[in-house]
Amino acid sequence: MSYDKDAVRAVLDKARAEGRSSLTAPEGKAVTDAYGIATPKEAVATSADDAVAKAVEIGFPVVLKIVSPEILHKTEAGGVLVGVDSPEAVASGYERIVANARAYNASATITGVQVQQQVGAGQEVIIGATTDDTFGKIVVFGLGGVLVEVLKDVTFRLAPVSREDALSQLDDIKAAAVLHGVRGQEGVDREKLADLITRISDLVTDFPEIAEADLNPVFATSRDAVAADVRIVLDFEARQGPKKFSKDEILGAMNRIFKPRSIAIIGASNETGKIGNSVIKNIVNGGYTGEIYPVNPKSDEVFGRKAYKSISEVPGDVDVAVFAIPAKFVAAAVEEVGKKGVAGAILIPSGFAETGEVELQQQVLDIARKYDVRLLGPNIYGYYYTPENLSATFCTPYDVRGGTALTSQSGGIGMAILGYSRSTKTGVSAIVGVGNKADIDEDDLLTFFGQDENTNAIAMHLEDLKDGRAFVEAAKEIVPKKPIIVLKAGRTSAGAKAASSHTGALAGNDKVYDDILRQAGVVRAPGLNELLEFGRALPVMPAPTGENVVIITGAGGSGVLLSDAVVDNGMSLYEIPPDLDKAFRAFIPPFGAAGNPVDITGGEPPSTYEATIRLGLEDERIHALILGYWHTIVTPPMVFAEVVSKVVEEARAKGIQKPIVASLSGDTEVEAASQYLFERGIVAYPYTTEKPVQVLGAKYRWARAAGLL
Repeated sequence: MSYDKDAVRAVLDKARAEGRSSLTAPEGKAVTDAYGIATPKEAVATSADDAVAKAVEIGFPVVLKIVSPEILHKTEAGGVLVGVDSPEAVASGYERIVANARAYNASATITGVQVQQQVGAGQEVIIGATTDDTFGKIVVFGLGGVLVEVLKDVTFRLAPVSREDALSQLDDIKAAAVLHGVRGQEGVDREKLADLITRISDLVTDFPEIAEADLNPVFATSRDAVAADVRIVLDFEARQGPKKFSKDEILGAMNRIFKPRSIAIIGASNETGKIGNSVIKNIVNGGYTGEIYPVNPKSDEVFGRKAYKSISEVPGDVDVAVFAIPAKFVAAAVEEVGKKGVAGAILIPSGFAETGEVELQQQVLDIARKYDVRLLGPNIYGYYYTPENLSATFCTPYDVRGGTALTSQSGGIGMAILGYSRSTKTGVSAIVGVGNKADIDEDDLLTFFGQDENTNAIAMHLEDLKDGRAFVEAAKEIVPKKPIIVLKAGRTSAGAKAASSHTGALAGNDKVYDDILRQAGVVRAPGLNELLEFGRALPVMPAPTGENVVIITGAGGSGVLLSDAVVDNGMSLYEIPPDLDKAFRAFIPPFGAAGNPVDITGGEPPSTYEATIRLGLEDERIHALILGYWHTIVTPPMVFAEVVSKVVEEARAKGIQKPIVASLSGDTEVEAASQYLFERGIVAYPYTTEKPVQVLGAKYRWARAAGLL
């Protein structure tokens, strides 16, 4: 697209020179004209007679709006008249809104009255952009007018948006059907609306000082999309975000932190119950084979190893220093660590920003920056990396290797992750606490785990993102290769801004996170259990290659619940064609039901399960299977589990890789059967029809985002 950027620059420079934080309506018109954004005909009048002449030239009816740099909210000031349809009404209206404006703000500079062609046909929508504290420039689309205030039916994308992003916004609102036309009304021109979205996105991207831009309402018809009102807010003070590191810089530090040749424990102790004792004990007992250097000025030996008065006395290089000393001593110790050339300082101690000691945390960070030391924490439980048998934590060691990397911002959630992993025998590549995130945060960890050969899924608990844009950039690069699952805490934050018709206020915290994480291809977990289950299950399951899901069940009731769960989780049941229906019917009793779900009934022997599941796996038109098992004497739980695992193993030997999940209903024996299946790569849960389908739905969301379907 070709834009007149010089025209916009001239308008913004004038506003800056005059110390203004917003544009007048005529200035907004000049900006939108420069970016090809359609607005009604308009002109500025400086007297009642001038207003009449301009209204006659534009054509009735018209809208009159006060023009004043100090009056941004014109309606509140009584500075807007709509439907003015005669010369007499224009003259009296001019005088009235000028008087209203002076009464509203006696010191306001009134440069005139905007006379604007009235438009009102079509569907009202809002298109805008704002500056989010986490993600920077974001673009909003939703229904306009009163509906945006009442329904808050809006959707967000990270700017700049592509045409595809813009079109996806049109489909992402709850009332998307309205745009297609309802009750005989014409639908809107989707391409024209998408074009407006991309133009407003380009505008705020090209001119970062535009903090907020509203086109509200935009009247959209089957032929056009015209912005009836423009509001632009400015902020000329550049915001300084977190320090940016290149990918090579991040990986250079992360590789030394997660694959260290040597570790120093600052504050290592022989005294049971102290963190410094737990840390060195866990590193040693966890099986780490690199060099271990205890640092304690009061001891000659710690945990059977020579202790050093300071890290400067340690012979050779040190990759990682784990801190187990009080917060007040950390800054001086980081200085020594930096001089030693350590890559990563793992700050377990609390007593920093989380307790109000913001300056102390900043002091420690400043010292680390001086020496290029990356900080993990403070206020964390430490970290695990199982490929190196590394348990650099005061918690207990964990050694079940697997492909899932788990991170948490909260120590309590970290304990839940550890306990869950242990009880379910979840194979992990890493468990990492990030705590206050003084330095290392989720996008650093994404960058490392994204290229880590030992990690094939990443599950993260977070309360916020320091740099949402960097996170999205990293996620977009990783999602095509491996799933990223996020549990974002604070969905109902009381700090979310109250809704109004302005774009900035519509950017409620959780809605922005939800839309932009989805734009990045991230799978969002609704709760902690789902985060853990998705992290455990998604690496186990093959990726689907199509959307056709089939349920095979031994109980009609389970089939109904499973069907509901399929729809709830964004999937659809395959409409089984006649030849496949006939093939299934060959294996089930006459009183069973083919179709989808395939109900084999509860009294069937293992051979029926075996035959129908084999058919479901071998038919190329079926892309995923959901099994509903009902505990019977004829086919006991463990027999069912053995049959399923046998059929799946045979299929995999033939190169057939399909996701398959199972719901097991019955007595307590179904627990062991579910675990047996899970250990063999078949995601299975006892006592629930929702959980296995929810996991399959998460796998589908990732597969779609990764472009695999």
